[in-house]
Amino acid sequence: MELYMRLLLPIVLSLLTSTASAAASFDRKAWQQDYSQLKSELVDRYANLAWKASDVGGIDLPALDRNTAAAVASANDDTQAADAIRAFIAGFHDGHLSELPYLAVATTPPIEPSRPALDPAAPIEGCAALGYASTGSVAFSLPLEGLPGFKLILDGLGSTFRAGTITRSGVTLGILRIQNFRARAFPAACLHAWADLRQAGRAITPDSMREAAELRWFHDMAAEIRALRHTGATALVVDIGNDSGGDDSGDWTPRLFTDRPVRSARLLMADASDAGRYFADEIRDINEALTATQSPDAKAALTDARSFFSQQTAAIGEHRCDLSWVWREQRAWSPTNCNRLLSAGYAGGYSAGLARNALGDSKAATALSSASTVQSFVGSWTGPTYVLADQRSYSSAEMFAAVMQDNRIAKLVGNRTGGDGCGFMTKSDPIILRHSRLRFRVPNCMRLRAKGTNEEAGIVPDISVLPTEGESERARAERALLAITNDLAGASRKPH
Repeated sequence: MELYMRLLLPIVLSLLTSTASAAASFDRKAWQQDYSQLKSELVDRYANLAWKASDVGGIDLPALDRNTAAAVASANDDTQAADAIRAFIAGFHDGHLSELPYLAVATTPPIEPSRPALDPAAPIEGCAALGYASTGSVAFSLPLEGLPGFKLILDGLGSTFRAGTITRSGVTLGILRIQNFRARAFPAACLHAWADLRQAGRAITPDSMREAAELRWFHDMAAEIRALRHTGATALVVDIGNDSGGDDSGDWTPRLFTDRPVRSARLLMADASDAGRYFADEIRDINEALTATQSPDAKAALTDARSFFSQQTAAIGEHRCDLSWVWREQRAWSPTNCNRLLSAGYAGGYSAGLARNALGDSKAATALSSASTVQSFVGSWTGPTYVLADQRSYSSAEMFAAVMQDNRIAKLVGNRTGGDGCGFMTKSDPIILRHSRLRFRVPNCMRLRAKGTNEEAGIVPDISVLPTEGESERARAERALLAITNDLAGASRKPH
């Protein structure tokens, strides 16, 4: 026993010394200053702050602030204080407002490796080097593949998208899976684009591949839609469940599912330096199109667009109203209130959307509305369309769902989407807390729905198919199909 105590005593003393040392180094005041800095920077830079603090924002921000302040004040070490601040950020329920990895202080200058040369004869290695990788689940978000009568047309492995058909109540549904809204998540699109460039005798570079793969992504989608139609599909289901988002393709893609005019969402930017960078990018693209165009109509439209973004650049700093109320009370939401937000046109640029071949100049049209990129694929499908979504559909997937719903291109089926909304329209510097060096990314934009609400609230389904107790995913998949066919039957019975 005496030997045991002699062995145990140094361990206990070491633990006590370690605990005392941690307590001695803990600086509660510095953590409180970090929390004050975080709140101040959120007021300056967080596009959704006034929305979150409103009566429709989904959280009680004053209570969250009080609880966080109390947790930091009662923390006894760095871990507890850091956890309190992390819980504060998590309390916003905004996936774009999130912690970034901690960065150690650099002790030597960083050394950037050279880029590997792209061998035209090695497309698989080249696409991998360029970062093309399947980052989302190729399988349908509900196990439709395992239902009786389902026919897999394209597997989404050798093909860009997974697609198939299933017949219920005499209706053949074509089902298309979009697991991500960025071409880089689809290696097949890169391989197809690589072959296109080689066949055309064009140089294979990172820039040429990025442009070619982006267009090939839409080309392949249009081709798969045609394949579904040729196999007898009379209605289309686009599956964006478990889709974490991506890029602006969420705004462009709806144009493939209608031949009617489509309006992009209104875009707002936080009244901060990020808005200036975004406006500068837009003005640069407009100037390039102005230099290239010979069309008087295009010149006039581009000049108007440049004037708008120049005026908005000059207006940065003019909407910095007092938002300190967000930590004290909830107020009614209105996009016309002073919310420290600037109008930034629409999700695709200055214009809400242009008709196919508008202005007779594709470069000018794309500078005015980036959705014009896909004008050659417009109306690939014009029949009844449904969008299958769930609580794991985020960001660009929500942009797609909102544009489809607001423009009455499709009905949304399933569950309310996750509620991330707009994230970043341009590169944004993180918030770095001065004491702890904790780092947080901050969304700099907001997309407004047709009725003026924030897309960040999530997109509510037209046809709700919620998970229920005791029900398998296969049963819910069958129930979703039944809901769609019932809706189609109801539509066919309505007088025209």
